[in-house]
Amino acid sequence: MDWSQYSIPAMQLEARFGDRVVPAFCERPKSIWSMVSDAASRNPDGEALVCGDRRMTWREVAQQSAAVAAGLQQMGLQRGDRVALLLGNRIEFVLAMFAAAHLGLVTVLLGTRQQKPEIAYVLTDCGARLLIHEAALADRLPDARDVPDLLHRISVGDDERASQFSDLVGNEPLHEPADAGEEDTALILYTSGTTGRPKGAMLAHCNIIHSAMIYQACMELTSADRSIAAVPLAHVTGVVANIMSMARCAGTLIIVAEFKAAEYLKIAARERVTQTVMVPAMYNLCLLQADFDCYDLSAWRIGGYGGAPMPIATIEKLAVKIPGLKLINAYGSTETTSPSTIMSPELTAAHVDSVGLPCPGAHIIVVDADGRELPRGEIAKSGSTRPRSSGVTGIIQRRHQKVSPAASGIRAISVRSTRRILCACSIARKT
Repeated sequence: MDWSQYSIPAMQLEARFGDRVVPAFCERPKSIWSMVSDAASRNPDGEALVCGDRRMTWREVAQQSAAVAAGLQQMGLQRGDRVALLLGNRIEFVLAMFAAAHLGLVTVLLGTRQQKPEIAYVLTDCGARLLIHEAALADRLPDARDVPDLLHRISVGDDERASQFSDLVGNEPLHEPADAGEEDTALILYTSGTTGRPKGAMLAHCNIIHSAMIYQACMELTSADRSIAAVPLAHVTGVVANIMSMARCAGTLIIVAEFKAAEYLKIAARERVTQTVMVPAMYNLCLLQADFDCYDLSAWRIGGYGGAPMPIATIEKLAVKIPGLKLINAYGSTETTSPSTIMSPELTAAHVDSVGLPCPGAHIIVVDADGRELPRGEIAKSGSTRPRSSGVTGIIQRRHQKVSPAASGIRAISVRSTRRILCACSIARKT
């Protein structure tokens, strides 16, 4: 079992992050903005973003993102500065992140459920210069004295006339993008470990590009695909599996503010959604809707899932209700920039307890407590072994030392969902 039946782009070994030699796609965009620009060139009039009544083409997304980048430049932000986003699922989330990539800034993602102490900690730890936040969450923002590095705050609201973000969109687009390096940090997502405070996983441009290309190849995505983002965009699944994969294939991203099964079905049918990535419980909630059979979901061809095994009963029901839907288990973590393994759809029904095949270019081994690789085929008890990857293991660094958490093409995963992942991330504070 491998990916030989799929059109996987050619790969080659490359030196990355100083001391690692890893597989990487030979032909690839060199940065997130390059990928966005490519999408706008290949599919300028194709729908890029849909959210409620708002629709934007790829040409409009590129233009407005470049306009926001110009506004950020006028504020004095420079390449490498941190821009924190405290936003829900909305178009401005995508525009702000693409604008940051255009200017060579680092986007730091915050969850809208985080409270004032957590927000203050992240902003201080990463040294954010700008916070773009939901206007409705203003009461959770830390006091200025608690975040001395934070120089600017911009609110985003549903009323564009009162939204400060609208002022950024009105700028003349910035034409020359920053010369971002492939190993430059593009995103920081904070993850909570079992001990200590959250640590920032620093994801480089090449990590994100590689993962987007993995999703495109293994899910066979094209510009005709329409993905619905029902998970938080601030999560690694939302930002990589939804936003970046659609940017890579120049497809359409339909954004929903929050998942509600009844509303999801209406949108999926109306927008002719073809692909999504959700947790199994979300599929079950959809199936429990009394009017499920009333919706035409025949365009839905890829049902990605992760975070938990898909119950056999759910697989069987979906096969009856949506015969053309292919279920694909995608397993990964924040530190591995999302996908580590992907289950090819033809194997899902026969391997419901598996997280799938290693992604193209991934090398996965299982080691014992002393770090020695175990023989293939050996059965291990839960917690007694830990998967290890040369791209993730052993990179806990001193504070302020910048190290990317995962080299392109290298992933660390759990062979069984109950086993532990041996991975660590560097502190995300800007040097």
